[in-house]
Amino acid sequence: MFALVDCNNFYASCERVFRPDLVGKPVVVLSNNDGCVIARSNEAKELNIPMGAPAFKYEPLFQKNKVHVFSANFALYGDMSHRMMTILSDFCADMEIYSIDEAFLKLSPLQDVSLHEKGCQIRDKATQWTGIPVSIGIAPTKALAKVANHIAKKYPEETKGVYVIDQDEKRIKALKWLSIDKVWGIGRQHTKRLNAMNIKTAYDFTQLSDTWIKKHLSIVGQRLKNELMGIPTLDLEKLNIKKTIATTRSFDENYTSIEPLKERVSTFAVSCAEKLRKQHSCCNSLMVFIHTNGHRPDLPQYSRNMLIKLPYPTNSGIELTQFAIQALSLIFKTGYHYKKAGVIVMDFTPEDNVQQTLFQHRNERHIPLMQTIDILNQLYGQQKIRLASQDTKRVWKMKQEKLSPRYTTKLSDIITIHI
Repeated sequence: MFALVDCNNFYASCERVFRPDLVGKPVVVLSNNDGCVIARSNEAKELNIPMGAPAFKYEPLFQKNKVHVFSANFALYGDMSHRMMTILSDFCADMEIYSIDEAFLKLSPLQDVSLHEKGCQIRDKATQWTGIPVSIGIAPTKALAKVANHIAKKYPEETKGVYVIDQDEKRIKALKWLSIDKVWGIGRQHTKRLNAMNIKTAYDFTQLSDTWIKKHLSIVGQRLKNELMGIPTLDLEKLNIKKTIATTRSFDENYTSIEPLKERVSTFAVSCAEKLRKQHSCCNSLMVFIHTNGHRPDLPQYSRNMLIKLPYPTNSGIELTQFAIQALSLIFKTGYHYKKAGVIVMDFTPEDNVQQTLFQHRNERHIPLMQTIDILNQLYGQQKIRLASQDTKRVWKMKQEKLSPRYTTKLSDIITIHI
C-alpha cells in the first residue's frame, strides 16, 4: 500500500508554526519580489483569493479582511520540509520525496494496527513534532493514494485527515466523486478535451478504452488508467538529479535598454552554472527569455525566448554567460519595458562523462577556476566573487517587505523566551 502525506497549505502553515496567534486567521504568502499569491490558508481561500492573484490588485481586499501577508521565506520552508521528511522516514524506509510538501511512503503489511490507525500515527507525530498539519491518503497505487488524499483534505472532520481506499467499492465511489481536472497527471488541455467528450470524473476516465487512451494520451495515460483501476504500475522513484535548472526574476523596475538586462542575465547564468556544478553536471542546451509586464496593459507587450544548442557541454559560469548574452542579443527589441528575464539550462551530461570534440570543447582551465570561485563564495558569502559582466557593486535582493524571521536557520532570528 502507498501512503501520500501532504502538508496542508504548507507555506502558510510554516508561518503559523512560529505565530500561533495566526491560527484561524487568513494568511497568504507572496512569490518572489512580493508579486503574486502562491499559498493561502483555508480562511484566505474562503475570501475567494485565487492562486496567482497579483498582490497590488488585492491589497484593498487584504486590508479590508485583515489578511496577514508574508513574503516567501524559502530558507524557513526548506528547513521545515527537511524536518518533515526526516520524521516521515522514521516510519518507512521506502519513501519518495515528491515535492517540498509531499512524500509517498510504501507501507509494509501491518500486523497490529489497521491502515487508518497507522495513518493517524503518522499524522499525529508529523504534526506534533513540526506543528504543520498534514493530510494522508492510503491506497494500493500512487494515483489512488492521491485520490484518497483529496478526500482526506476535503473532509477533515469526517476522515480525521486520513482516508484509506482498501476496497473496490470505496475506489469506485471515490473516482465518481473526483472531477477529471483533479486527477493526477491530467492537465488543463487534456481536461478540456475530455470534458468535450463528456468525461467529467475520474471514474469516467477509467471507462475509456485502452485503445483510445494509448492513441490520444500515450502510454502515460494507460499507466494512469491502470493505477486508477487499482493495478500498481508506478513504483517509488529514486531521487534523481534535476533535469532542468532555472534562475528567473522579476525586476524591481522596468528596463528599457539592453545593458541592465545583460547584467541580470549574466548573474542568472552564473547561478545556473553553480547549481550545475553542485550536482556534478554539464548542460548541452541553454534558453534565455525576456518579457514585459503583463499587469500593465497601458504599455506595449512583448515576450520572446531563445534556445541555444551549445557546441559542447559545460558548467563554466564564464562560458554560459557568453552564450546567454548571445541569446539575449538576438531576442531583445527596443521600445519595450522589460519586467522579467530568466536563464534555463537543460540536456545534462555527467561532468565526468563529457566527450570532447575535435574542434570545439570547453576550456579546461575553467574547471579549477570555477572550483576556486565556489570555495571562496562558500567561505565569504554568496556572490563575493563575480564575473566582470556582473555588477560588482550590486547585491541582488528580492523585494521582501513582509519577510518573517528565519526562525530555524539564522541564529539571531531564533525565538527568545523570557521567563
